[in-house]
Amino acid sequence: MEIPAGAKQIIDTLEDHGYEAYIVGGCVRDMLIAREPEDWDITTSAEPAEVKRIFRRTVDTGIEHGTVTVLIGDEGFEVTTYRTDGIYEDHRHPTEVIFTPNLEEDLKRRDFTINAMAYNDKKGLVDLFGGQEDLKQGIIRCVGDPMERFDEDALRMLRGIRFAGQLLFQIEEKTYEAIGELAPTLVNISAERIRVELTKLLISAGSDRLRLAYETGLTRYFLPEFDEMMKCPQANPHHCYDVGGHTLAAIEEVNRYIGADQSVENAEHAGGGTLDKKHHTALVFATLLHDVAKPVCKKTDANGVDHFHGHDVKGEEMAGQILRRLKFDNDTIRLVKTLVRWHDIRYNGGEKQMRRLMNKAGRDTMPFLFMLQRADILAQSEYQRDEKQQLLEAGERCYRKACEAQDAVTISELAITGRDLIDEKGYPSGPALGVELSRLLDLVMEDPSLNTREQLLEQACPPQV
Repeated sequence: MEIPAGAKQIIDTLEDHGYEAYIVGGCVRDMLIAREPEDWDITTSAEPAEVKRIFRRTVDTGIEHGTVTVLIGDEGFEVTTYRTDGIYEDHRHPTEVIFTPNLEEDLKRRDFTINAMAYNDKKGLVDLFGGQEDLKQGIIRCVGDPMERFDEDALRMLRGIRFAGQLLFQIEEKTYEAIGELAPTLVNISAERIRVELTKLLISAGSDRLRLAYETGLTRYFLPEFDEMMKCPQANPHHCYDVGGHTLAAIEEVNRYIGADQSVENAEHAGGGTLDKKHHTALVFATLLHDVAKPVCKKTDANGVDHFHGHDVKGEEMAGQILRRLKFDNDTIRLVKTLVRWHDIRYNGGEKQMRRLMNKAGRDTMPFLFMLQRADILAQSEYQRDEKQQLLEAGERCYRKACEAQDAVTISELAITGRDLIDEKGYPSGPALGVELSRLLDLVMEDPSLNTREQLLEQACPPQV
């Protein structure tokens, strides 16, 4: 295994001072499966005070837990002392951390076998719990007794499902059963921690493993709305899945389109440019929640056909509530709510309709809306699929044409401002000014050629006295 120069320097230096040191955990796992590690963590027999004495540049990032960040050049590497944990009283944090000189004691407290391996160039791979074999078999298995591991830290249950999604692995039977037994303890975990794990799962190639969180009962404690979606059939020619199944299929389509779990930053989206992780996250959550209100809006007609009128409007409200509960930032909440609100729009190919939608949803939101709608169509039955895709493509053409022509779709894009109406038409400052600008924008969205200063001033109504 090729260790980065900075990590190797730290390991060699610690060994030169008589201590043991290894890279450990996820970076070892990723190297074994030819996956680029995100972080390079180091474990050592040296206690934090010794690490700080040996290295000139350090940061106390988690010294109470034995972790010191060592700076090598511009890079930081977390160096953690071998440790065992005391009693876990809150299903998340140990009451105390006990340093130990024994690597095995440190490894056996870790969550899964694939994360409990260590390596250095002198000793090679240290795999005491069958992690390498589980990697080969594609299995997520707890170190030791899964009931103990999950009772110690309830977040590990969701992490296990997240790893299954990221690595496209299966969860070992006893580990799966233990998640079902201890699912209620997830209430001890903060919304922020759950959000992080859920996001990593949803932007992965195995996002459909969210079904495992439902089957084991985990979603009941952080996303009960998804449970209702999984139990909501859609007796409708447009659908071949229940609401939950359709949602999982749509998320897979989104991730497939933009290259999930690969190079997200380089994935092209419909509007050109790149799709960063923040927008990828917003898009998958919009896809997760685009039909969240279907269970509460469902009506069945006399012919036994299900309808979900108003689920877009109600869904916008519910999506906001859920994302606030998960402690998302306001920008993400706004974008997701907008996508949920307009995901069910049906284009008729008209340029006027597209300009009005751009006004309501936002010009910059449209590429994400197209991606959501494409995924929505592909996750439905084949009934009228060709027609739906043709309408979507017509909408995209209208959007590109409006962008290229620089058609005005907001008041700020008009060729005049409120100051022009004040100076030229005698409007007073106040609400009437905004009303008149909105009326002029409405005219311009009907006929973009009117967007000149002269024509707009000619079209402007005099102020009412």
